[in-house]
Amino acid sequence: MNVGLLFPFRNPPQWRKPFPQFYAEQLRQARLAEELGYDTIWLTEHHFAEDGYSPSLLPIAGALAGMTSRVRIGTFLLLLPLHNAVRVAEDAATVDILSSGRFDLGLGQGYAPAEFDGYGIPRSERVSRFEEGIAVITGMWTQEPFSYEGKHYRLKNIRLMPKPAQTPHPPLWIGARGPKGVQRAARLGCHFLGVSDPKAQEIYDTTLRQYGRDPQHYYAAQLRWTYVAPTRDQAWDEAQEHLHYMLSWYGRWLAEAKDFKGDERFLQLPPPSQLRHTDQQLIGAPMIGSPDEIAREIERFTQTVRTTHLVLGMHLPGLDPAKSQRSMELFAREVMPGLRKAGSGG
Repeated sequence: MNVGLLFPFRNPPQWRKPFPQFYAEQLRQARLAEELGYDTIWLTEHHFAEDGYSPSLLPIAGALAGMTSRVRIGTFLLLLPLHNAVRVAEDAATVDILSSGRFDLGLGQGYAPAEFDGYGIPRSERVSRFEEGIAVITGMWTQEPFSYEGKHYRLKNIRLMPKPAQTPHPPLWIGARGPKGVQRAARLGCHFLGVSDPKAQEIYDTTLRQYGRDPQHYYAAQLRWTYVAPTRDQAWDEAQEHLHYMLSWYGRWLAEAKDFKGDERFLQLPPPSQLRHTDQQLIGAPMIGSPDEIAREIERFTQTVRTTHLVLGMHLPGLDPAKSQRSMELFAREVMPGLRKAGSGG
C-alpha cells in the first residue's frame, strides 16, 4: 500500500505564524516524510480562506521536487475549473521534469461558491470547464501539435515543450463525492481520489467495468484525517481544537454549496472536547488514537473500501509542528510496517 501525507498549508488566525516561517516548517516536515518512508506528499487547494489554505499548489510541488529525491508529489486536488488548462498542462509538465517523473496530477471540479465568485467564473460551468480542461491537458501532453474546439477552449496547433518526464504522461486522478462525479472519473479513465466512502468506491469500480476497464489497473486513494499519540486520550487532547476548527470550515463550505442533500448536518458539531465521544458522521472519518487503534481501524476499513493509496491528513490547521512530527514518526515506526505486509486491502 502506498502511504502518503496531505499538506494543506493552513495557518489559522488563532495559531498564526509568519507565513514564510510557516511554509518553511511545512516543507521541512514534507522532506522528513520522505526520510521516514512515506510514499507520497499530497497537496490540496482552496481559495480566499482565512487560514491561507494553500491556493497555489504547483509552486509548492516544484519546491518539494527540489527538496526530495524519492517520494512522489501529488495534488489532492487542484480545482481545475478555476485554472486555465493550458497553463496547468505546462506547469504540471515542468513539475514532472523537476521531480524526474515523480508527479501525480489530481483534479476536482470544486464546490465552494465564494471561490467561483472570486474568480468571476459561473459555478454552473464547472462541469463543462472540468471536462474540457482534462481533454486539453491530456491532449497537450500526448499530441504534437494539438488542436481543440470547445465551449471554453479554442486551440489551434499548439505545442507543449518540454513534455512531461513520465510517458505517456503523469498519472491523472479525479476526486469526487457524488455518483455523477465518481462515474466521470471512471469514464475518463482516471484514478480515483476518495474519502473512504464504500459506496463511492463501489460506483467507481463498477463504472470502470462498464467501460471495459479492470479496476485492478486503477488506483484508489482514500483520505482519512489522522493523529497518533501513545494513548487515545493524549491524541484527542492534542488534536481536538485543531480538528474542530477544520471540520467547522468544511461544514460551512459544504452547506453553502448545497450540492448534496444532508450536507447541512456537517454544521452541527459538538464542542471540541466532545468530538471523541460523538457517534455522528464526521467529514473525513477522523482516526485519532494510539498506534494499535489506528492500525485496527485501517485494517477494518480497507477490508471494505478498495485502497491502493492511503492519504493521511495529519497536519491539522494550527497544530504545533513538534506534535505533527511526533505523530508522523509514531505512525511510521509502529503502524506503517504492518501496512507494507498487508498489501493494498479491499
